[in-house]
Amino acid sequence: MFSSTLESPVLVIGSAHVVDLEAPLRRVIGPRVLDAIAVELDAERAARLLSEEVEGTPRAADAPLFLRLWSVLQQRLGSEIGGGIAGAEMKAAARIARERNVPILLIDDPIRETLARLLRSLSFRERVALVLGAILGLLVPRRVVEHQIDQYADSPTEYLETMRQVYPGVTRVLLDERNEHMAERLSQIRHRGYGRVAAVVGDAHVPGLATALRRRGVPVETLRFGQLRAVRAP
Repeated sequence: MFSSTLESPVLVIGSAHVVDLEAPLRRVIGPRVLDAIAVELDAERAARLLSEEVEGTPRAADAPLFLRLWSVLQQRLGSEIGGGIAGAEMKAAARIARERNVPILLIDDPIRETLARLLRSLSFRERVALVLGAILGLLVPRRVVEHQIDQYADSPTEYLETMRQVYPGVTRVLLDERNEHMAERLSQIRHRGYGRVAAVVGDAHVPGLATALRRRGVPVETLRFGQLRAVRAP
């Protein structure tokens, strides 16, 4: 039993943005005492995803071309994998927060700022490779995508190490920097009275985010994507 909410660990849950994980999320978060649920979203992406789940969410402005391209890719993959939709786990987290009458907190960097930092850090070759990757992703057969997701769930560390070697700029901006920023926001959130928090983020963020939180003195529990997907009803 924890004597105060600040001694309670933050539960960092790893998800996949194109897989419907609402049922296991409910089984994991449902019985947990929480002051808030945090999600890896900023205001602009929340406006697109959570307008039905969170009252008062503003409408999003037109997104940059690069963001729209990746959004189309995620929507396509989400529709083909287990009947999910892009961002389904974030929508599920928001619904759970609303049902439990706890705040849904946005902890990610503004997407436009992140993309600007990313583009500044990449070579022309890396920019072209990312765009081509998004385009080719629209043509990848469903079975190939599902196989890749299964492989990642089995060995996420190996995938991340490969990503760091191939795209060091991408991993620095999209993972390392954002992990530090999200950890700082979660630390501040706790000191505003939300000590018991579950944070739903992309699984690639889990190890780095947990390390960044511990460095700030925040106790952490983690649940990786492979573990979450394996959760079954009692």
